[in-house]
Amino acid sequence: MEMGDQEVPPAKPELELDFTGFLQETVGAALSSYGWFVLFSCILLYLLKQKFSSNISSLLTTAQTTTAADPDEVVRRQEAVAAARLKMQLELDAQAERYKEKQRQVEEEKRRQKIESWESMKEGKSYKVASHVSQPQEPSASTSASSSAPKPKPDRRTLRNSGYNPLTGDGGGTCAWRPGRRGPSAGG
Repeated sequence: MEMGDQEVPPAKPELELDFTGFLQETVGAALSSYGWFVLFSCILLYLLKQKFSSNISSLLTTAQTTTAADPDEVVRRQEAVAAARLKMQLELDAQAERYKEKQRQVEEEKRRQKIESWESMKEGKSYKVASHVSQPQEPSASTSASSSAPKPKPDRRTLRNSGYNPLTGDGGGTCAWRPGRRGPSAGG
């Protein structure tokens, strides 16, 4: 037999050979590089499907039972919601009324203090002293907040009567007024 007499199977087209070679190269390279990731991703997807398929089916059955609920039950729920809203609205109205009353009392107290200070100013007294004396002391909510608050400065009259003079430096402060040097100025 001669070599030329043998039948040669029909050759595949060259385009098909290029595509299969390309496919084997790229898929083979991808699987060799990322094969474990692909395997674990498939397992993870399968487990998630198993877990959530029961949840989805239970949600669907719940939705179907909700739509098939008794109309009387729906009416009762709506009435309960309306009653709860009404109750909350009444509480809110009561709180608003208490707040308005408190604001009225504060405004009335301010007005009364202004009248007292005006009256004391007419009599020749210091209107500031009268307003400070007439203010009621309210207890603070926390003792730490009251201790950190700055102390009020003493009134000018009480300082004059006590003999305090800021220019003499008797107040215990480090700054004191001192007269300038005597003699000619040191100029050129």
